Amino acid sequence: VKELMVFLDVAVFEIILAYLEKRDWKEAFFSVLPQRKGAVPLGEANDSSKHALSGKEDEDDDSDGN
Repeated sequence: VKELMVFLDVAVFEIILAYLEKRDWKEAFFSVLPQRKGAVPLGEANDSSKHALSGKEDEDDDSDGN
């Protein structure tokens, strides 16, 4: 748990530094967040990823209900 907190502290610090450099919160977040996580700004995901995400959410909801 301690390692996670240190990671989060570092990530927040890096985002703030990136914001101070870029003066744009969106650019700051997406320059620091790992690209492999597939993070995209809300409203900017392409249609295929929206359908894939909504399908995955439906499967998750069904499994939670059981």
